[in-house]
Amino acid sequence: MAERTVPLLRTMRARNPEEEHRASTPLELLFDLTFVVAVSQAASQLHHALAEDHVGTGLAGYAAVFFAIWWAWMNFTWFASAYDTDDVPYRLVTLLQMAGVLVLAAGVPAAFQDGDFTVVVIGYVIMRVAMIAQWLRAATQHPEGRRCALRYATGIGVAQIGWVARLAVPDGWQAATFVLLVLVELAVPAWAESGGNTTSWHPEHIAERYGLFTIIVLGEVILASLAAVQSAVSDHGLSAPVLLIAIGGLLLVFGLWWMYFTGGEIGLPTLRSALTWGYAHYGVFASLAALGAGLEAAVDAAEHHAHLSERTASLAVAVPVTVVLVLLGALHRMTGTGGAEHTAVVASGALVVLALGFAGPALDLGGAVLGMGLAVAATVAADAAVLRRRAAGTR
Repeated sequence: MAERTVPLLRTMRARNPEEEHRASTPLELLFDLTFVVAVSQAASQLHHALAEDHVGTGLAGYAAVFFAIWWAWMNFTWFASAYDTDDVPYRLVTLLQMAGVLVLAAGVPAAFQDGDFTVVVIGYVIMRVAMIAQWLRAATQHPEGRRCALRYATGIGVAQIGWVARLAVPDGWQAATFVLLVLVELAVPAWAESGGNTTSWHPEHIAERYGLFTIIVLGEVILASLAAVQSAVSDHGLSAPVLLIAIGGLLLVFGLWWMYFTGGEIGLPTLRSALTWGYAHYGVFASLAALGAGLEAAVDAAEHHAHLSERTASLAVAVPVTVVLVLLGALHRMTGTGGAEHTAVVASGALVVLALGFAGPALDLGGAVLGMGLAVAATVAADAAVLRRRAAGTR
């Protein structure tokens, strides 16, 4: 292998959006692994909240923490697709962002247990300040994209002031100010990109980055499920419900992986479609990670180690799977990788999974989860037949 020296400094210029062989870099993959630590912390705390039957507060805390994780990851991903210079300053600023996500991860337990988001906000602001530095560098060294880059830096900076100020807001205003600041964050890309010159992100690179992060999150689901099963087996041996949950969980992970990567290259011809596709992945990523928490809670309920009912436990598995299927059906339709019949098949599978969630007590938890896995497998098989017919019709 030829030796490759990292340049000390190179001018930051927009990369060619049609560049061939544009693949994820080792730095991006390392960056993703630090985010998986935060995802794992959030899913673990959600599992504990579900096991204690604190469903409402657990979901609220999970949604808030996961937004910080996902939004910081997404912003870095799209920036790197357009401006990755891979020189020493770029790597060091990326290291700062990685430190920020680890700080955020350290604050997740306090956010769930005490409602104290101080450490989470500190970690988030560290990541976002590093992102501001990247945009300011792009504005300085890439004149053609200066207006867009400065808009990003300004919008992100204003939002961070808001997040820090929110720490002093009375409890009664916490939810309202959170929603307001989320809307501000989501509006920044639309405002920045509307100024003329848009960011030259690479479609294939973006698709690969999202796909790789999906696989990593699914890996976290498998790890969490394995830990739950191992704990149950160590305490009481392998029971039939736990075995069925393990088999059903594996079918769910494999089926959702298959469904995610169904179709060809994504098509995002407009800014609106790109933003819609990117923003919808909050639901995809958060629901996939929540599936791990749901499977853990189902094992706890089957072993009578949790305070939640069997129906709540089965719905903790069914609802995330349903959300992922619905979103994937919509995204495939939007990007042109799935037609109306494809969407109908996926939607039908989602309805069956949700129905099995409500039928959890009647089927026993193990039977319900196994049924969900088989329903997703049947959906994948039916969808594959639809896509084969469509491909044969276009020849």
